[in-house]
Amino acid sequence: MKIRLVNNGVFTPIEDINEALLPPMEGFFWIDADLEDLAVIQPLFGLHDLAVEDCLTEEEQRPKLEIYENHYFVVINSIRFDDEEIFLRALNMFLGRHYLITVTRQKINELRSVKPILWEEEVDRPDRFMYHLVDLVVDNYLSVGDRIEARIENLEEDILMHTKKSHLTEIISLRSEILWLKKVLGPQRELISTLNRKELRLIDNELQKYFGDIYENAVKIYETFETYRDLMGNLREAYQSSLANRANEIMRVFTALTTIFMPLTFITGIYGMNFDFIPGMHYHFGSVVLLSLMTIIGLGMFYLFRKKDWL
Repeated sequence: MKIRLVNNGVFTPIEDINEALLPPMEGFFWIDADLEDLAVIQPLFGLHDLAVEDCLTEEEQRPKLEIYENHYFVVINSIRFDDEEIFLRALNMFLGRHYLITVTRQKINELRSVKPILWEEEVDRPDRFMYHLVDLVVDNYLSVGDRIEARIENLEEDILMHTKKSHLTEIISLRSEILWLKKVLGPQRELISTLNRKELRLIDNELQKYFGDIYENAVKIYETFETYRDLMGNLREAYQSSLANRANEIMRVFTALTTIFMPLTFITGIYGMNFDFIPGMHYHFGSVVLLSLMTIIGLGMFYLFRKKDWL
């Protein structure tokens, strides 16, 4: 657990958590805690039992805002895209008059990257701190969306150039991840809309207007992932079409080869019969003439098929 006094974006470490129980002269307290720290923090700050239970028992929580007497409980999902796999991390926040408590199961990049923003913006209120955290979380969805779009484009190009059975597995996996994210983005969009429109006494009225900009980005992200879902359907159709075209190409080659060998098989069939009176049967160079004729016929048919673009 790390306790900091934040005043105009400047961080001052605090050793004793009891110092954070009373409002400071200037600024606010930021307590960055792990799940194990809740046992100490809850009785000191009067955190609601249901909110603490959500932090402890639910690894993937639905984004939400819960309003209690002395604090708000806000859950928003941070996103990561590592090694072509998408992860969601719940960011739990307890917002009070003079403090913001963040609780996470795993490390979240936004908690590190928000520090320069707090310093640059000279943040001195916990609601502004929460605003910048939410803004960073939503912005990361935009960057992940760009990477997913690039992955879809590369997959589409690879399918058109070299179709493989593994492509179907990639399509199904990526489509499942997109649908899963889209399911999460709906409640997240509703959460940001609530922060923008609902009367909330712990969030400054002027600051609530800025949540409207984040809400517009959240709507844009939701619509973008809706588009990605449609693109995955098109990608699967392209995969099936490519497989069908490949099968047609193979069948065309086999058909052409079969057609070429039909007259050759006919000739060898005739000269393979047990009759004495077959033209050229006893000719000294009969085998050479026959093989030459078969070669000419085969090459002639191959040239004809290539000229007509059948091969």
